Amino acid sequence: MSSAHRFDRGHTDDLMSFLAASPSPYHVVANTAERLEKAGFREVMETDAWDGRTGGMYVRRGGAVIAWYVPDGATPATPFRVVGAHTDSPNLRIKPLPDTSSHGWRQVAVELYGGTLLNTWLDRDLGLSGRITLSDGSHRLVNVDRPLMRVPQLAIHLDRGVNQDGLKLDKQRHMTPIWGLGEVGQGDLIRFVAEETGVAADEIRGWDLMLHSVEAPAYLGRDRELLAGPRMDNLLSVHAGIAALIAASSSASLPYIPVLAAFDHEENGSQSDTGAEGPLLGNVLERSVLSRGGTFEDRARAFAGTICLSSDTGHAVHPNYAERHEPGHHPMPNGGPILKVNVNQRYATDGAGRAVFAGACERAGVPWQHFVSNNAVPCGTTIGPITAARHGIATVDIGVAILSMHSARELCGAEDPHLLAAALTAFLEG
Repeated sequence: MSSAHRFDRGHTDDLMSFLAASPSPYHVVANTAERLEKAGFREVMETDAWDGRTGGMYVRRGGAVIAWYVPDGATPATPFRVVGAHTDSPNLRIKPLPDTSSHGWRQVAVELYGGTLLNTWLDRDLGLSGRITLSDGSHRLVNVDRPLMRVPQLAIHLDRGVNQDGLKLDKQRHMTPIWGLGEVGQGDLIRFVAEETGVAADEIRGWDLMLHSVEAPAYLGRDRELLAGPRMDNLLSVHAGIAALIAASSSASLPYIPVLAAFDHEENGSQSDTGAEGPLLGNVLERSVLSRGGTFEDRARAFAGTICLSSDTGHAVHPNYAERHEPGHHPMPNGGPILKVNVNQRYATDGAGRAVFAGACERAGVPWQHFVSNNAVPCGTTIGPITAARHGIATVDIGVAILSMHSARELCGAEDPHLLAAALTAFLEG
């Protein structure tokens, strides 16, 4: 790879640790907060009055976190530079009445979250993670990171045509995991969770629980040039955004206020109080302006000069399905971050945004690539168009090219996470 930026395997090693420690959006937020605290950021509560102090701050709400750094000399009208990402990934989530059984097997009722690639969850050892809510309103994180459940596939002897006719999965009947034998008792799963977290079962009033593959992230390939792991869509971007924000906060001079906005619920449309279509980002940015003595005019000026890089994964060219890709645009692993373009605004990038992104990559010494969908294949979308429309902020869609998107285990180039972080740092530093 021709690049002025040397590969930092330490960054990728750290990403692997972040992926393994973040099986749910709530763990992503907790781990992000821990990293920010170590870098000198302080948490501010939405229910408190905010002051105009400089330095690093962050707000967390459920599975979302917004962090920003106000440099010395910032005025109420100083624009923001925002890195946007999301904390959620497609998976299997626990239903309100989870305890079920069939023919002597103890099972757990699950609901499909997001655009889950169902077959990738078959025959995997699955753990349990998320959060519980106690009677006093407090939350506890849950992470049973060991083989606990499994969605078993039907043996080929009982489905002789599977390799010719294709695997057909009924979302309701075929995706229910097993976790033991015998008679089921109502409340079994929550009693198990209570024991694992050290609380009384009758103290648990609510839960947001999900399954995750317990297989660890790993380098792959003869030369270890690839990285396989869970939830790269989109924890790869969250992790890079954290690194970029912390690096930018140590810069001697910042013309902008750098921001990391990591939302929940992107995989099912972003319509929630912690999703990109909610008011969280706008509220945080506006309160930052007002806490520094700003007016509505200052807020309008700051937003007019603000730019957001919406960082999410995109599709690397698949060697076995190259015809599904746009013939002239074949992003490759370790080729640097991608600029995602769709003229129908499934991505928010325009020519001006391209210049901003190219400039950041050039300053960082990072190569970059274009991504555009095949005209005959429907294009996905991101938080980019939502952020642009919701807040009137100029937005550019970027990311890292991966294979197996929405699988329980995805694949990227081992160098790309560090290249993305370097580009994001240059963008935030202006």
